Amino acid sequence: MNFKYHTRLIAVALISLVALLPGGCKIKRLAYRLSATDSAVVFEPIKGNYASMRIPALVVTAKGNLLAFCEGRINSASDWGDMDLLMRRSTDGGKTWSAHTILAGHKGGNPVSNPTPVVDRDGTIHLWYQRNYNTAYYTRSVDDGLHWSEAVDMTAVFEGFKPTYNWTVLAPGPGHAIEMKSGRLLIPVWLAESEKLLPHRSHSPTCVATIYSDDKGLTRQCGAIAAINSPQIKNPNETMAVQLNDGRVMLNIRNGGTVHQRAVSFSADGISGWSAVQFIPELFDPICMASIINIPDKRKGAESTLLFINPDSHDIPKAKFPRQNLTAKISYDSGKTWPYSQLIHQGYTGYSDTAAGPNGTIYCLYESNISPNFNYSIVLKRFNLDGFKKN
Repeated sequence: MNFKYHTRLIAVALISLVALLPGGCKIKRLAYRLSATDSAVVFEPIKGNYASMRIPALVVTAKGNLLAFCEGRINSASDWGDMDLLMRRSTDGGKTWSAHTILAGHKGGNPVSNPTPVVDRDGTIHLWYQRNYNTAYYTRSVDDGLHWSEAVDMTAVFEGFKPTYNWTVLAPGPGHAIEMKSGRLLIPVWLAESEKLLPHRSHSPTCVATIYSDDKGLTRQCGAIAAINSPQIKNPNETMAVQLNDGRVMLNIRNGGTVHQRAVSFSADGISGWSAVQFIPELFDPICMASIINIPDKRKGAESTLLFINPDSHDIPKAKFPRQNLTAKISYDSGKTWPYSQLIHQGYTGYSDTAAGPNGTIYCLYESNISPNFNYSIVLKRFNLDGFKKN
C-alpha cells in the first residue's frame, strides 16, 4: 500500500511559506510539517470480514523492518466480540505491506487481543496476548516475523498475582514491551477484580504490574503490583514501560477519574520497589491508552530523551475530552518536563504505538476515524524530531 501524500496540506504549507519568507521565523516549522505528511492506512475495516481495526502495536525488527499488529474485530467494535489477531510486515519503511497474517483466530465470542511485542538484542520477536481476558499466551519468531512458534499458555504466571490480587480479568500491554539493558524482557500487564460478572466481566477495579523473563522468554515470572485502585489513583490500567538512561524503569499509566493526567511510577529493576504514583500535569489524559519510547542518545551521561504520544483534547471547547488531536510530546530530561509538542493527527483518534528506526525515523501506528464511533482504521505516520514547537 503506497503512502498518501496530503497535497492539500502541502499546498497550504507552501503558500504560507512563501508569505512568511521575508520574516523567515517559521520556515523550519513549516518544513517539518511537510515532512510529517507521510502516512498510510495499514489496517482498515473490510466489509464482510472486519467491522473495526483496533489496538495497534508496532516494532522495528533487528533488520530494520516494521511489524504492525492489531485486532480485526469481526461483527462490531466490541471488546468482547469475535476478532482475529492480525499482523502485517513492511520491508521498506512502511511504504508497502504484506498481506494480513492471522496470528490467532477468532473462537466463538472469546476475544483475542492486546498484542504486546518486543524485539530482543538477538533479533527474536516475542509476542504476548490474551484470550477471553482470562488466558494469556506467548509466541515468538526467529526469522523477522515470517513464521511464529506455536502459542504457549502462560496463564500460570498470572496466577502468581492471586495471593495479593484475586483478578478475574487479565491483559498484557497493549503496545510494545521492552528489553532492559540487562537483557530482561519486561511486559506491563493490568488486572481487574470485576465488580460485575454478567453479561461480561467488568474491567474495573484494576491494578497494574509487570511480568518478566531473564532467559529470553523461555520462562516467565510475575513482579510486584505497581499501582492499585485507591483514593490516590482510580483504576490504573493500560500501561507502557520505558527504561531511562540511569537504568530505572518508568511505568506510564492510564487511569480513570477526574484528574485527566498520566501517572508514573518508578522501579530500579522493573519488577519491585515501585515508587508512589505521581501525576504529570503536562501529559493530559482523556482516559486512553498512550505510547512512550526512549530515543537512543549515545552522549555519555545524557538524560533520557522520551517521546510520548496520545490524544490531547484538553483545549477542545465544550467537550468532555474526546479522543482527538493525537499529539507527540518530547522530554529531554527523563520525563521531568515536556516542553515540546507536535500535532500528529487532528481528527478522531485513539490508541497508538511508537517505534524508532535505525536512521532516526519515528513511526507511529495509531487508530483513526472520521467520526466518534469505534469503527477505526489503523494508520502509520512517519516523521522526525526536527521542528517540534515549544509549548
